[in-house]
Amino acid sequence: MRFEVLTWWAATAALVASGAVNSTDLKPAAKVPPKLWSWTGGYVGGHVGGGYGRTSFSDPYGPSIYGDVVDTPAFLAGGQLGYNWQRDRWVFGVELEASRAVSEGTNTCLAFSSVVVIATCNAGPSVLATGTARVGYAFGPQGHTLAYVKGGAAWQNNRGAITNHNEFRDGTFAGYPRHTTQFDYGRFGGTVGVGIEQQLTPAWSVKFEYDYMGFGGPGVATPPTVQRPPLAIIPTSTSRLSSDYHVGKVGLNYHFGVDPTAEWADAPLHPATATAKAKPVLSTGGWSLEGGSRVWLSRGAFQWDYTLAPRFPGDASVPSSRLTYQGLDGVSGEMFGRLDSPWGIFLKGNIGLGRFNRGKMNDEDSSLGELAYSNALSGQANGRFTYYTADAGYDFLRGSIYRVGAFVGWTSYGQKSDSIGCVQTASSSPGSPCTGPFQRQGQLIGTQDTNWNAPRIGLSAETLVLERWRVSADMAYLPWTDFSGRDNHLLRAETTFYDQRGDGGGGLQVEGALSYFLTKNVSIGVGGRYWSMWTKKDSDVIYNANLLGTRVEDPALAKYRMERWGTFIQASYKFD
Repeated sequence: MRFEVLTWWAATAALVASGAVNSTDLKPAAKVPPKLWSWTGGYVGGHVGGGYGRTSFSDPYGPSIYGDVVDTPAFLAGGQLGYNWQRDRWVFGVELEASRAVSEGTNTCLAFSSVVVIATCNAGPSVLATGTARVGYAFGPQGHTLAYVKGGAAWQNNRGAITNHNEFRDGTFAGYPRHTTQFDYGRFGGTVGVGIEQQLTPAWSVKFEYDYMGFGGPGVATPPTVQRPPLAIIPTSTSRLSSDYHVGKVGLNYHFGVDPTAEWADAPLHPATATAKAKPVLSTGGWSLEGGSRVWLSRGAFQWDYTLAPRFPGDASVPSSRLTYQGLDGVSGEMFGRLDSPWGIFLKGNIGLGRFNRGKMNDEDSSLGELAYSNALSGQANGRFTYYTADAGYDFLRGSIYRVGAFVGWTSYGQKSDSIGCVQTASSSPGSPCTGPFQRQGQLIGTQDTNWNAPRIGLSAETLVLERWRVSADMAYLPWTDFSGRDNHLLRAETTFYDQRGDGGGGLQVEGALSYFLTKNVSIGVGGRYWSMWTKKDSDVIYNANLLGTRVEDPALAKYRMERWGTFIQASYKFD
């Protein structure tokens, strides 16, 4: 009996021990924190970008009536070289960056009196370079996402000229010739910036960055000009230059000492093996379609320089008249979409429609007979604009949480508006168009219709950071533009309109967005966009008038430029 009891206790103890071991086996293993990725090391890469810039000219003669600031939109392409040191999750680094810039801009300057013949200033950076220190913090379980700030020295090469408007049809204005002062200088300044860099694989990372650069400038001699009446020579003086730029960039970096084909164990380069049932992914290796809508709050501008031909044979850099439409605040709605294939080929685009009822138009004239300088101000109403982009591209880097690709495509932008009211803000002639009964506010005095078309070449990049946040950007260069438009002047006794046509030139379209996936398919986001297009300076315009039943046509030279920029909010749905 005692033996049976002992046997029973032994069996029970063995069963309990076995159960304890089994229960221990059934307990989940303690999670080992993932190894923190180290950003320490050197890297080299390339970038594209673009944005808004301006060069300011001080007026040595006194406060200007108008102008003295030249907008210089710029497209950038270049490279960077750097080194990082990481301590815990803090990352410290240094970076050298250089960019070739495609940029141009022109505007009125030295318009300090309505009885003095004004000048035209043009400028544009050709090279931008920076040397900066970076401080960042690595986020995420393995530290693959780096948010950073940077600051340091910057250098630019800026080119342009100051040209007076003295010359008229006979080669002079009141017997005094045209003068031009050119400049081509390099200047150091400063830069600050912020960015996000995402490690895509052990060897490759993509960065999204905003930079501000500011520069002083040299003193540039102003050309002598003419005052009339009374007839007098305004002697040469000195204008001080300054410039600044707001630029967005997308960069791709290769990190030294790592196999460029290496992949993360949990995020393979090829997305076909990616599995995520509850988490958002950018690519599953198959077909996918994402579509949605945006609301774009934007501001626009349009500039038309008109030069009487053959005023300056072979040179349309000094207009006899300039119409500048600015402050065209509007709102537009658009649809957008992107279709991805299993082979990395993608199609994407957007189409939008907007309206505006704000803004102003400055109509400037100079060197016309007895007129030295005239500036008439009108409001803007009944504005509307339409646009679309359509691209085809290939993702040369893609994974479940990132895509980086190049594309080619086409863009179109059209805009119409009415000019309302007419107030003379500067004039040396009592017979200026806006004197007398035409000063009534609310009167329709003119209309402007513009249409732009251009090819696009660019880079598209997007990546998930911190699991549900997506950063994306599109940087497009427009190597050539085609422009057509019509301007109607309604204040004149005869029926008058101008047929406008231009090509050549260039442009840029850049945008970036930060979005959040509410589910693995639904996302909302916010972003910014900047567009600019321009034609060559010797584009065409034909003056058309009906004088006493006789049609008159007079060809001339012209230059056209547009801008539209602003912020947008968006929502989208992704089908896999």
